Amino acid sequence: MKTQDISTNKKAKRDYHLSDKLEAGVALVGTEVKSIRAGNVNIADSYARVERGQLFLYGCYIQPWETAGKFFQHEAKRPRKLLVHKKQILKLEQLTTQKGCTLIATRLYWQGKKVKVEIMVGKGKSHSDQRHDLKKRTELLEAKREMARFNKR
Repeated sequence: MKTQDISTNKKAKRDYHLSDKLEAGVALVGTEVKSIRAGNVNIADSYARVERGQLFLYGCYIQPWETAGKFFQHEAKRPRKLLVHKKQILKLEQLTTQKGCTLIATRLYWQGKKVKVEIMVGKGKSHSDQRHDLKKRTELLEAKREMARFNKR
């Protein structure tokens, strides 16, 4: 099936060591879907949490649909239920009980007509780890530039 990105969390790779990946469906109401189709969504500070045997997405901002009436309107930052198998929920619960591990929403995308979210298990990076990654990336970029300059001759 064809997938199309709606929103990505670019801070996730910078702030966390990401390991296990999981795809989950999102339970939405009609005005949320319309707003997502218009591109009015942000998952920059989104994370998931297991509560009472269910998985919920927090911090996902979906802008209210401007033409909907007050009765049909959705709350912009409400917790949204994620649709995942029970075995996967139990596995995620075990992973998050470890110290420093959390569930980060890295990507929101369309799969056919359904909205899916990609959840990854993340362990927070220290400031020195972030600086090390930045240094490594700049060195790689400089090496590529040198190779391109050398091959141009």
